[in-house]
Amino acid sequence: QVQLVESGGGLVQPGGSLRLSCATSTWIFSICAMGWYRQAPGKQRELVATITTGNSTNYADSVKGRFAISRDNAKNTVYLQMNSLKPEDTAVYYCNANYSDYRGQEDYWGQGTQVTVSS
Repeated sequence: QVQLVESGGGLVQPGGSLRLSCATSTWIFSICAMGWYRQAPGKQRELVATITTGNSTNYADSVKGRFAISRDNAKNTVYLQMNSLKPEDTAVYYCNANYSDYRGQEDYWGQGTQVTVSS
């Protein structure tokens, strides 16, 4: 069974920073693009950032210039550095591992970690 173990959420004031981490198995980490999604109350889950096995990154417009995604192959861990946080960043953040090939794709999800930005 695929496990994605997230950590690093919490309460932070506007303008502050947090770093989320997501660890998984060596096999999953080596074959999957990794990403972070978030879901605020009453809203649909949305993409925040993704990073491929080749370290190509993609960001939602709302977080460009403030968030940075990275992956540490030695630790099988993906990070999301979040700076200049805003109240609208408040959400449950989910780690995602996406595997795709000619047959289709498969997604794996973490349990989610709460990020609250409030004064």
